[in-house]
Amino acid sequence: MGELDGKVALLTGAGSLIGAAIGRKLVDDGARVVMGGRDEALGAEVSEPLGKSARFVRTDVTVDDDLDGMVGAAVEEFGGIDFVISGAAIFDCGMLETTREQWRRSFDINVIGAAMLIQKAVPHMRARGGGSVVIIGSISGKVSQPNRIVYPTTKTALLGLTRNMSQELAPSNIRVNHVSLGWTWSRNIDRRYGGRERADLVAAEFQPMGRLADPDEAADPVVYLCSDRSSFITGADLAVDGGYAAVGPEALGQAFETIPVIT
Repeated sequence: MGELDGKVALLTGAGSLIGAAIGRKLVDDGARVVMGGRDEALGAEVSEPLGKSARFVRTDVTVDDDLDGMVGAAVEEFGGIDFVISGAAIFDCGMLETTREQWRRSFDINVIGAAMLIQKAVPHMRARGGGSVVIIGSISGKVSQPNRIVYPTTKTALLGLTRNMSQELAPSNIRVNHVSLGWTWSRNIDRRYGGRERADLVAAEFQPMGRLADPDEAADPVVYLCSDRSSFITGADLAVDGGYAAVGPEALGQAFETIPVIT
């Protein structure tokens, strides 16, 4: 028997490597999962190996009917909702040239989609006596980063959503927590850096652990925050970043390596 036997989860961003790892670990622990994403081919790839414990529903988180479809699938096929894991994200990251429409699109996917999914799931979670919400965020929401404005701003907003949702939902025994991921292996990073070895070298400049996180390492804390082992944790931000947020700009020594000290 798994730790999450009888529990039902909604998961957006399921087609990503991180989403796939979260879905697999939830099922391994006994949960059933409705997995949402926009790419049907990726959805089938990640959900079919999980058998009858998973169902993929094509979902655009900016469309209320799609979110209703996820909620309906969980209730009709699996009997209710216990967990919401919001992982859908867009990585558009313009600077001062960003248009109003681009700003709206990023907030609609990264922030409003999460808020609306939680809102739609809450009545069903209350009917089960409570539950857990996990919002997948980023260290980008806590620090300034060169050449990035839009994506980090949306991730900062998710921290506010977590704090305020946790206060609102605590009387319903629904916990709301946030996971700040550092650099984690993904298809996007693979495209940008051309392989894991090179990406690890880049990540080592920022993360004292000296590498990227594996998707499984990002998924484990999410499953923990769903489980009863975290029953008194709400409104929290859990850093899963290899030490990124613990260090300042000088901590890893780059400045001293490039500009010699005068003696």
